[in-house]
Amino acid sequence: MYPRPIPEYAPLSRAVYVGLVALVLLLWLVPLMAVMATSLRSFEEVMSGNYWGWPKSFNFVENYTAVFTQTAMAQYFVNSLIVTLPSVLGVLVLSTLTGYVLSRHRFPGARLMFALFVGGNFLPAQIMMIPVRDLMVSLGLYDTYYALIVFHIAFQTGFATLFMRNFIAALPDELFQAARAEGASPWQTLRHVVIPLVRPALAALAILTFTFVWNDYFWAIVLTQSDAVKPVTAGLNNLRGEWVSTWNLVAAATVMVAIPPVVMFFLMQRHFIAGLTAGAVKG
Repeated sequence: MYPRPIPEYAPLSRAVYVGLVALVLLLWLVPLMAVMATSLRSFEEVMSGNYWGWPKSFNFVENYTAVFTQTAMAQYFVNSLIVTLPSVLGVLVLSTLTGYVLSRHRFPGARLMFALFVGGNFLPAQIMMIPVRDLMVSLGLYDTYYALIVFHIAFQTGFATLFMRNFIAALPDELFQAARAEGASPWQTLRHVVIPLVRPALAALAILTFTFVWNDYFWAIVLTQSDAVKPVTAGLNNLRGEWVSTWNLVAAATVMVAIPPVVMFFLMQRHFIAGLTAGAVKG
């Protein structure tokens, strides 16, 4: 069922495997390195067509400073934080509560409710575009932070509930029996038993949700229109249209947009891996 560990392979097979991994890694890194190199070039060098060669001069300070002084990227970053942080918090709270109920409490319709949470993950975003937009317009939330926050919480909670439900279901039953024997209420059991044990899962889920919301582009252009509320992804597209020839600034802004999810992942990498591993042991 599972592949054998690499050391058990023959030397030739191991060498082929390592070579293929290195090739795929190189193909994946080439565009990233090209963007990073372009972000260091001068405007004159970009206009001369030197996109893949070694930069003749390193304009690191000039380009990255210009991103925030000559464009509206600072406002876009603030907008993304205003949308992303409440969305992540809302998803974590709702998915933990729902996952706890669906994994530890039996009631009529529990399986159907869980199926609805799971089934929502299979709906293509394009199908929901017009209904969601019309709903936000009718609620008076269109082109506001609340439109993106409400949608992301609703959309991401389905996957997050599946994740948390599997994680909580894998906890030993003896812990819950002991809590009941001590007279703990369901809320006290959640607060004092479940939450301390699911911190790795919460950390992993926070990273995933943060990345999904921060990198979202589709809903950013569907639910927002004005620059005052656009997140960085939609703002970056505006930047490309406004600064169509200054690709060094566009590349620098692209690198800056990619930094927050990467930093968050490396800061919480240990919890992320532990959460994914523990959450996959039981369905």
